[in-house]
Amino acid sequence: MLRFASKILLLALTAALTASIVPAQDPVKQVVKNADGTYTVIEYPVGKEVTVSLLPSTTVTGAKGVARVLRAADGTKVWLDVSGVPADTTTYYAYAVDPSGVPTLLGPLTFDKGIAKAEFTTPMNQFMVVLSPNETLAAVEPATTVFWSDVPSGYAIVPRRITSSSKAIATGQPTDSTYDVPLLGIPSFKNTTEVRVNFTGELQGMDGKAYIDQGKGKTQVKMRFGDMKKAPINKRFVLWAASPDGKYTKLGQVVNTGRGDEGEIRSETALKDFGLLVTVEETDTDRPLSRTYGTFTIAPKP
Repeated sequence: MLRFASKILLLALTAALTASIVPAQDPVKQVVKNADGTYTVIEYPVGKEVTVSLLPSTTVTGAKGVARVLRAADGTKVWLDVSGVPADTTTYYAYAVDPSGVPTLLGPLTFDKGIAKAEFTTPMNQFMVVLSPNETLAAVEPATTVFWSDVPSGYAIVPRRITSSSKAIATGQPTDSTYDVPLLGIPSFKNTTEVRVNFTGELQGMDGKAYIDQGKGKTQVKMRFGDMKKAPINKRFVLWAASPDGKYTKLGQVVNTGRGDEGEIRSETALKDFGLLVTVEETDTDRPLSRTYGTFTIAPKP
C-alpha cells in the first residue's frame, strides 16, 4: 500500500512540474471594425515584415489579394499581389489611408489576365491599404473600394482620428489686407520639407506644421494643426499660399468645433514659389481678411 501511494504521489508531482513549464498563452487582442469593414488602420512596427490579407468587395468576389508591409527608419515599403479579378480589368489604384480617413495615392496596379503585382513606398507608419478603380479617391466607401486590408492577428486597430480636411487647387486672388509673408524658396527644396508657424496672441499654444513636396507641375502641401482646443471655437483657420506678385491662393481651411484637438489640410498649387500664411476668419472667404494671422518659416535642422 505504501509503495502504491508513493507512485501516486510521484505521478502527481510530475504532472505539476509539467504544467509549470508549459508556456503561457498570450490573450487574444480584440479589434473593432466599422460595420461595413472600411476602417482597419493599424500601426506597423519597425523592422518587421507584416503580411496583410486584402478583403475583396462583392464586385470582385473570389479574387485574392495580399499586402506585405515593411517599415524602416527611412520609409515603409508596400508589396501588393492581387489575382482573380475580372480578366478585362486593366488598372486599380492603391491608397494608404491614415487614421483620419484621408487616402493618399500609392500608385497604380496594372493587370494582365486578372493578375497584378506592384511595389510602393510611403512615409506613413499608421494606415490601411485600399484598392479602387478610381484614380482620385476622396473617401473610403464600399461603393468606390474593391479591396481593403484586414487586421492581422495580434494587431489592434488605431483609434480613428476625427479631423477636418480640405483638398483643392485654387487660383490666386488679390486682397485688400497687407501681410508680410516671406517666400519659402520652394525651388531649392530637395525633399519633403517641413515648415512651421508660431502662433501668438489668442492663438498662443497652438501648433502648426506644413510639409511641402515638389512634384511635376505642382507642389503638394500638407498642413497639420495641433492643440486646437487652445484656440477660439467656431473660427475658420485658413491656409493661403502667397505668390511673389501679392496674390493669395486659398489652399483649404479647418473649422475649430471644439470637439477635436487636431486638424489637417491637404492641397496642391501650381505656383513655383510662394509663402504660407494662416489667417483666422469669421466666415468663408476667398481672400485673407483677418488681422489675426501667422506666417511660416523653414524648420531648423536638428
